[in-house]
Amino acid sequence: MDIQLKKGALELCVLGQLLDQDLYGYNLVERITKHIDISDGTVYPILRRLEKEGLVESYLKESSEGPARRYYRINGQGKAHFESLFSDWRSLNHGVEEILRGDKNE
Repeated sequence: MDIQLKKGALELCVLGQLLDQDLYGYNLVERITKHIDISDGTVYPILRRLEKEGLVESYLKESSEGPARRYYRINGQGKAHFESLFSDWRSLNHGVEEILRGDKNE
């Protein structure tokens, strides 16, 4: 899969996963890799950028399985950004499907 296409889709996936609950980085990687083949290090730069842009917030939470984990939470601005990206994604997906399924002789 083209890396630029995957990067844009991953931002949408990360934000979408954070809509229902706060998650730590590795947990996000586990959830996403069930559906998309990515490396562990792919999600962390996205999380840092989203936090820098003010779309998510992070906090440390103690873990019984080792050191404290950094959890990420989507905020109101992040939710609005997700809705905008998701709308764009649906529109793009619909347009591409129409082109690929349409009359190739036009």
